[in-house]
Amino acid sequence: MAKKIRSAAIKRKTTETDISGKLVIDGSGKTDVDTGIGFLDHMLTLFAFHGLFDLTLKAKGDLKVDTHHTNEDIAICIGKAFKEALGKCEGIKRYGAKEIPMDAAAAKAMVDIGGRYSFVCQLPPYWQTVGPAGDKYSMDDGKDFIDSFAKSANINIHVQVYSGEDLHHVLEAVFKALGMALNEAVMIDPRRKGVPSTKGVIDL
Repeated sequence: MAKKIRSAAIKRKTTETDISGKLVIDGSGKTDVDTGIGFLDHMLTLFAFHGLFDLTLKAKGDLKVDTHHTNEDIAICIGKAFKEALGKCEGIKRYGAKEIPMDAAAAKAMVDIGGRYSFVCQLPPYWQTVGPAGDKYSMDDGKDFIDSFAKSANINIHVQVYSGEDLHHVLEAVFKALGMALNEAVMIDPRRKGVPSTKGVIDL
């Protein structure tokens, strides 16, 4: 019997954004991403490539206002697609954690696909001195993205930034680590029968 490929369509249209695409969890890291926010395109490409997810995504948003609606709605879409693609979560490892260096920056991402939403982000004490990255994309934008993704996927994500004063490199480390941690968590463990919870169910 052929292995079922876990995937989901991406679709959202509001007065603020129009988003479509597809997420394949059992992919190879192929991407075709155009969000209208160049820096976010770069981060999503890194996220999918290192997580070995296939991601097609096209978005049009009210960028003449600012990037907030587009950034948040894309995160909601990808989070919902993850949730749909995982289904009942049967056989998955559930947990994943990765530490990634990027030049002088380093970050860690930890995930639990256990049916509970939480997002925690720990930053170095000097962080208020760090300026935005490309497209004036800020750390708050990055945090909002991951928080909205976690909420829509109903999963637990912890991010810790160890070092770095170049926001571009810091967010690269974060998005790469997140993709790799999620890839680890969604892997199928052949020894696992059913869902990885003593409750017998994961309510995504």
